[in-house]
Amino acid sequence: MIVTRGGWFRRSPAPPWALCVVALLLAVIVVDHRSLSWWMVVGAVFAPLAALVTLRAYPLISLAACAVTSLASGLAIHDSVPVWSAALGAALFMTSLLAGRRAPQPLPALAVLAVAAVLGIVHGLVTGGGWGTSLLMLALVVALPWALGRIVRQQDQLVMMSAEQARLQERARIARDMHDTLGHELSLLALRAGALEMAPGLDERHRAAATELRCGAGTATRRLAEIITVLRDGAPAPLEPVNDRIEELVERARQAGVTVSLDRDGGEGLPPGVDRAAHRVVQEALTNAMKHAPTAPVRVRVSTTDGTTTVTVTNPLPPGLRRGPGSNAGLAGLRERVRLAGGAISAGPRGEQFELVAVLPHRGES
Repeated sequence: MIVTRGGWFRRSPAPPWALCVVALLLAVIVVDHRSLSWWMVVGAVFAPLAALVTLRAYPLISLAACAVTSLASGLAIHDSVPVWSAALGAALFMTSLLAGRRAPQPLPALAVLAVAAVLGIVHGLVTGGGWGTSLLMLALVVALPWALGRIVRQQDQLVMMSAEQARLQERARIARDMHDTLGHELSLLALRAGALEMAPGLDERHRAAATELRCGAGTATRRLAEIITVLRDGAPAPLEPVNDRIEELVERARQAGVTVSLDRDGGEGLPPGVDRAAHRVVQEALTNAMKHAPTAPVRVRVSTTDGTTTVTVTNPLPPGLRRGPGSNAGLAGLRERVRLAGGAISAGPRGEQFELVAVLPHRGES
């Protein structure tokens, strides 16, 4: 996809680099035109151009143009492979690759390739000429790159789906965290209302109001639990908050065999939202460290200054380190969590270390 703002390149049927490469290849055909008649030169130049022009809106027509051109070029090749045929094949290869990336459904394109193959065989049988070269050209410069383009398209879709799934999972996790806190507060409200209801010397009107308050808080707690149960895939939602602290998270990692240290600078008593986001950052960073560098020591630093908490997690990258399996879904979900908290995150190698830094503003929370 072209991201250039405005101008002709934004509306061009193919990426600018592809247009430039195809233009150079077509120029080679024009220069090496001595073995071709004028109408063959015109066809060899304008057929790839027509395929490029129709590429964005009609990738199937573009593929059909490439298939027909490859068959025709195969018929024009005899005892040797001229320069113009190599240039034309490269242009068709690139165009078919882009057509494969843009094709939404594979079956129509496979039908076009099958029809082209049948036409090549029928033409060879009718004219008595060889059709092997035409089919070889069709396979190498049209069918093969189209299949490669389809593979690239599917890989791109898988990456997008993985990132979207990670974002949705992180939103569900945030909703569960909200329930853990809000459910606890509602339970406390119901408890206090119940104590007020039983207070001696309270007139009946106020006692009835306290009863309604207690019942309302209990009903709200149950409704909240029912909603969050859907996000938990049927598992019941707890009514108490998750009290897991960063220190406990680090201690569990240490007990699991990870060499990890924790430094805190003014990071005590954080707002609930910031505390949960910081906990999530440390959790994901430790998970990645144990997955990709299990023997490397990890340093966790949490500092709070001027209403902003910064979480920094670093670990050295041993020479020749082989990364463990993963799809970066955890990091994608972490970016979503930090974004929703109003912060920013960066992760990547810094010198001989891998560093993850998350900046979490308090945004007026108390």
